[in-house]
Amino acid sequence: LHTPPPPPVCLRSVSTSLQRLHHHTADQRKPGREGGGGGMRHVWGRGGTRAGIWGGIQWGSEGFEERRYLNARKWKGGEDPYRLYAFNQRESERIPSDRAIRDTRHYRCTTLHYRPDLPSTSIIITFHNEARSTLLRTIRSVLNRTPVHLVHEIILVDDFSDDPDDCRLLGKLPKVKCLRNRQREGLIRSRIRGADMAQAGVLTFLDSHCEVNKDWLLPLLQRIKEDPTRVVSPVIDIINLDTFAYVAASSDLRGGFDWSLHFKWEQLSPEQKAKRIDPTEPIKTPIIAGGLFVIDKAWFNHLGKYDTAMDIWGGENFEISFRVWMCGGSLEIIPCSRVGHVFRKKHPYVFPEGNANTYIKNTKRTAEVWMDEFKQYYYAARPAAQGRPYGDIQSRLELRKSLKCQTFKWYLENVYPELRYWPVLLSTGSPTGTRSAPEAIATISSQWLPSAILGNGAKDSGDAYRDPLGVIECGVREGKRLRVRLDLY
Repeated sequence: LHTPPPPPVCLRSVSTSLQRLHHHTADQRKPGREGGGGGMRHVWGRGGTRAGIWGGIQWGSEGFEERRYLNARKWKGGEDPYRLYAFNQRESERIPSDRAIRDTRHYRCTTLHYRPDLPSTSIIITFHNEARSTLLRTIRSVLNRTPVHLVHEIILVDDFSDDPDDCRLLGKLPKVKCLRNRQREGLIRSRIRGADMAQAGVLTFLDSHCEVNKDWLLPLLQRIKEDPTRVVSPVIDIINLDTFAYVAASSDLRGGFDWSLHFKWEQLSPEQKAKRIDPTEPIKTPIIAGGLFVIDKAWFNHLGKYDTAMDIWGGENFEISFRVWMCGGSLEIIPCSRVGHVFRKKHPYVFPEGNANTYIKNTKRTAEVWMDEFKQYYYAARPAAQGRPYGDIQSRLELRKSLKCQTFKWYLENVYPELRYWPVLLSTGSPTGTRSAPEAIATISSQWLPSAILGNGAKDSGDAYRDPLGVIECGVREGKRLRVRLDLY
């Protein structure tokens, strides 16, 4: 149920390596000296207090005290460093909050120019019991590597963490605002709260264990400026959960899924790669991972924000991805925007109804509202969802109707034709037989299998009910009837 990390880049051509040599040289610069398009520069204050200047705003010993903030929740020797956060807390705390990372973009990205009138954005980061070191590093990376005039505000939404100071003390940093939920709301409702409070016309959603890379925001805002109905996501690099090494992910990936609504990364097909002459061009994607994306606020509101009846985490990326595509927008991954993310193998926090039950509820709501007759494939792939409660969906169905959205069949044909689906056996009569051996006659339309039928194939044991079911070739004028018995134990 976790978003898997994208595959790392394993090979790089000699020519590309030579052309990017200046980036590798720049990576050797000391922390605090890294270029960031008008970000923050730092000096050490007295007593280990971090001081700095960001956009003419001075902060230091009388404001945020980094060392005191981190030491209050620091890993203690002898403890399991993975216990609290499902990643290596000890290693995260060893790394500076403003460490330099390698510029992982294609070298051509550095030659691009962006509009001078790009809109500013409200950056929304939600969290629940996040490690202070990773949360601070997320914020500092934004301040270090983002032009000052493009950051209207950074809104932290504390989803009822155990320690209110996790968020409250960070409000002393430039442009950072802290909102705290009075009870656990989950990612979805917390993001909506942050979006409702946002004052900028563009919303940027980030997870709380990220590090944005150089010039990450400019190409995202450029695409929104050109077309506000686009929803854009960066290439998501990998921050190793054990070593916190920053690893470049492949830029030839897009989001995909199977019928159980399980997210996966997909390599672009050879045909799609051949069409991408320019490696800086955006990649159309059927679905986004959901943790990191930028969207016009008016468009976000027009589309119905998030489904507020979904709980905690999981499935919301499918719902918003289907809605964007089917209701007039598009989803893109922008190769020249890079953001690192810690991919954990398990959730460090508790789901009130259990991880699996929550994911089933959220994805079932998605299937019932957006997948039309194709929801049967979801239930076939995830039988545990059958009969599970999923709440009232009437308001979301009315939203879909009011937006005049396309059908899911349109989505499959125009956005994700690579998602294969099989023919459904349609009963032509009432089941017969005993409870342990029900029987029904089923037919398959020739549009699915124009030159083949279901049958026993070459394996004929003499007991038709025990031979494996397969697909066999049809004769030119041959007609076949198939009787299937399901043995229930």
